[in-house]
Amino acid sequence: MTAPLLQIVIGSTRPGRVGLPVTEWFHGVASSHGGFEIELIDLAEVGLPMMDEPNHPRFHNYVHPHTKAWSATITRADAFVFVVPEYNYGLTAPVKNAIDYLQVEWQYKPIGFVSYGGVAAGTRAVQMLKQVVTTLKMVPVFESVNIPFVAQFLDDDGRIQANQVMDEAATAMLDELARWAEPLMGMRAASAP
Repeated sequence: MTAPLLQIVIGSTRPGRVGLPVTEWFHGVASSHGGFEIELIDLAEVGLPMMDEPNHPRFHNYVHPHTKAWSATITRADAFVFVVPEYNYGLTAPVKNAIDYLQVEWQYKPIGFVSYGGVAAGTRAVQMLKQVVTTLKMVPVFESVNIPFVAQFLDDDGRIQANQVMDEAATAMLDELARWAEPLMGMRAASAP
């Protein structure tokens, strides 16, 4: 059996974003973990416009090529990690927009979060996201990576220099995502039309 596909989604589209070096660090940990095939998804490159589909996503009747491509991307995933900042006590508009484009493509897949920011380390964004993803029948794992005062971990070259706590949290989250991935594949297969 092939390893499940983990999509790591970069949730900030802001120029100069810290999400890129955070994602590069996490991608390295996930690659070393060995439990997944890995695909990076950068919402800045995906470039979804604000929701412009005329039909509700539950009907899976998409009219725009960008939505059809987004649907195909998310359909192939078995698990997700969203790398997210916190903006004004909440999640970013690009993340919410990307989620809202689809419905059935998200169902019965585990999701973890790497969040970053100031004192709150992006955790308020994650709390909001957990409410959103459970509505879509996703399974958020308890384990997470929360990086407070993220700038302190950037070296002179703009790369994250993680500490032991961050590395251990990332590994624990990946272990839990791997535990959930296989049984949820079975649930998706059983619920397929």
